Amino acid sequence: MARGSWTRDAEALFTASRRGVITVAHLESLGVPPATSYRRCLPGGPWQRLLPGVVLLRTGEPTRRQLIEGALLHCDGQAVVTGVEACRRQGLNRAARPDEPVHVLLPLHLKVSSTGYVLVERTKRMPAPVRSDDLLLAPPARAVLDECRRLRERPPIRALLAEVVQQLGVDPAELVAELGAGSKRGTALPRSVLREIADGARSAAEAEAMAVWRRTGLPEPVWNLELRDGRGRYIATPDAWFDEVALAWEIDSYEFHFGQPGYAATLARNNRYSAAGVAVVQTVPSRLRSEPHSVASDLVSAYRAAAARPRPPVVLLGRHDRAPASRAARQIRPSAMS
Repeated sequence: MARGSWTRDAEALFTASRRGVITVAHLESLGVPPATSYRRCLPGGPWQRLLPGVVLLRTGEPTRRQLIEGALLHCDGQAVVTGVEACRRQGLNRAARPDEPVHVLLPLHLKVSSTGYVLVERTKRMPAPVRSDDLLLAPPARAVLDECRRLRERPPIRALLAEVVQQLGVDPAELVAELGAGSKRGTALPRSVLREIADGARSAAEAEAMAVWRRTGLPEPVWNLELRDGRGRYIATPDAWFDEVALAWEIDSYEFHFGQPGYAATLARNNRYSAAGVAVVQTVPSRLRSEPHSVASDLVSAYRAAAARPRPPVVLLGRHDRAPASRAARQIRPSAMS
């Protein structure tokens, strides 16, 4: 483009950009003097500055994709997007926070620093990237753990890891292996949460339910195994199951169970429980956090009621068949709930 002709061909500038995002150096190669680029980014001008040396060729709020393009240009195109952004672009159903940084990985020898909304992490262990929509992304296991290492509280780590296991199909064993291969900094909480997931919890609410169960003094339930009736017909896969008394505990989270069309499926599940004579306790996740003592009391009461009636002929797949427990075997261990 001849010097000065850019003023007559704004479309050519946009074509040379990445969704409207371009470096000042690239603009200079197209005939736009750096002083002109910066002047056009001043208040009232037609462009805006995203990052040092990176310009958006319009005003208004940048899109998330434009912010990512700016971050990649800041890193000279050598970065891989990681963190929750990389997970989201591989199928995680989670909206971006307004203040969420764009987290990128760079080879250790490059001297690019974090700035503005860009979080630059230099690493000697660059992942083999996944390409999606012309972006290079860290694989889900690496991306989610890069995010979790920065978090300082258990609930958001628990929720994020559970979502990645559920929505992206990441094997917990893969997460454990990835955690062991990387930096040990910031891994204590993710390791603890992964142990919960490995024990059978497949949602953040189920992991919290385990903590509530420990308050009750009840026998340990099994988690997420398939239940069938005496004729071999499928009933459900309860979140927690107390086999001796045929009591199911379902953590009916809107986020994990009641999304459309999940509500109708939940009603159908409850009808199957009723037809099979199975007692069921339903708990919403907010009560696990706000009223753990009350939830534990409800669970103990339901267990006692279930133990007082004949056990229905239902079978849990993956467990050896057992003879019906005697009344003595069904007694609740002494606990603070008595």
